[in-house]
Amino acid sequence: MKILIDQSGYQLKNMGDLTMLQVAVARLINLWPDASIQVFTTAPERLVAYCPNTKPLSPSGREIWFSPIVHGVHKLMPNQWGATKWSNLERKFRDRLPLLTHSIIKFKLRRIPNLAKDFETFMQSIHNADLVVASGGGYITDEFKQHASSVLDTLALAVRLGKPIAMFGQGLGPISSHELFTKAKTVFPSVNLIALRESQTGIPLLNSIGVSQNRIIITGDDAIELVYRNRCEELSNGIGVNLRFAKYSNVNQEIFETVRSTLHDVAKIKNAPLIPVPISYYRYEYEGGYEEPDSVSIQKLLLGYDDNSDGGQSLNTPLEVIEQIGLCRVVVTGSYHAGVFALAQGIPIVGLAKSEYYVKKFLGLADQFRVGCQLVNLNSQQLKEKLVDSITTCWEISENLRPQILQAAKKQVELGQAAYKRVYELINAQ
Repeated sequence: MKILIDQSGYQLKNMGDLTMLQVAVARLINLWPDASIQVFTTAPERLVAYCPNTKPLSPSGREIWFSPIVHGVHKLMPNQWGATKWSNLERKFRDRLPLLTHSIIKFKLRRIPNLAKDFETFMQSIHNADLVVASGGGYITDEFKQHASSVLDTLALAVRLGKPIAMFGQGLGPISSHELFTKAKTVFPSVNLIALRESQTGIPLLNSIGVSQNRIIITGDDAIELVYRNRCEELSNGIGVNLRFAKYSNVNQEIFETVRSTLHDVAKIKNAPLIPVPISYYRYEYEGGYEEPDSVSIQKLLLGYDDNSDGGQSLNTPLEVIEQIGLCRVVVTGSYHAGVFALAQGIPIVGLAKSEYYVKKFLGLADQFRVGCQLVNLNSQQLKEKLVDSITTCWEISENLRPQILQAAKKQVELGQAAYKRVYELINAQ
């Protein structure tokens, strides 16, 4: 059994994405103990450390296959319309004459052995795969258009090759990009099973595309299983904190200062430690902004309350982050997966959201758990008051809510396992 996995973060620096990948690999190996599993990554050493039963596959080979066949022609086009038309012609050529395209690319790479090797490895992997999987994440969306497009390209090629395809733990949308929507509309109806982690955004999107209902299942987030199995035995007295500084979160300095002062005030009243719960360890700079590791923004949040904290920078594995969250009675977070890691342990959360992307992520999470998840919109004119009220409420009712939250987590674990088993039965029935 040969399985090819595309996934959310090729650098493996997001603990939520990494946990979903670990659970996906574990579930697949449980079903196919002798499976050979390849995973797209640009960090092979991290993959081996976190998912030792897998083999790394560089995405560069795929990029070569989907790159322009005749370089430079796009730049000669007088306008975008012409460039798009030429790209469509190349795509049709690639789809209808794959062997000839393969030969042309091999010839072009004859003097670049490293790229030639990556290309051949990718082509062999996709052609030999018995199952192609997109593991969990919220990456099929406008906010990550380039990555989403690459994953959809992989799935589209798998469709043309007649490969079984499964998507697990997916948080789909929002999608307003015509290009991305067109790709999704081409691919999704042919995917054998799409397991969604929420229904609020994913179901309407798939319905608009025309995906058959018998190909869709709602399971919750795949990461819940690993967290639930390693959950804290009882509630502690900390307040977990996370605030994401990134283009897709839209958090600005004014909001940051309001959240910071409010957390300090509430923590003093409750005599509670502020516990860093970082999820993303990415650092990016781009035109007009930047994304910093969660530990950096958390460290800034804690200044004046805990000046010795490293913001959670020393937490190196998903299990360490899970254990850290186990020190909390409530978690206040701008990161979706810090919320998942808390709720899966029976700990209520206050979700902080400003962008449409994050509002919908937290609304979907709240719908899955039903209780224990409050959303505070960071656009609110009464942000401080609403944040104080939400944290206080979660603190006071946390003990009573815990059994219900854990029951919801257990149910989602079972639904996730059933989704993987369904794919197993589909493969075996062929």
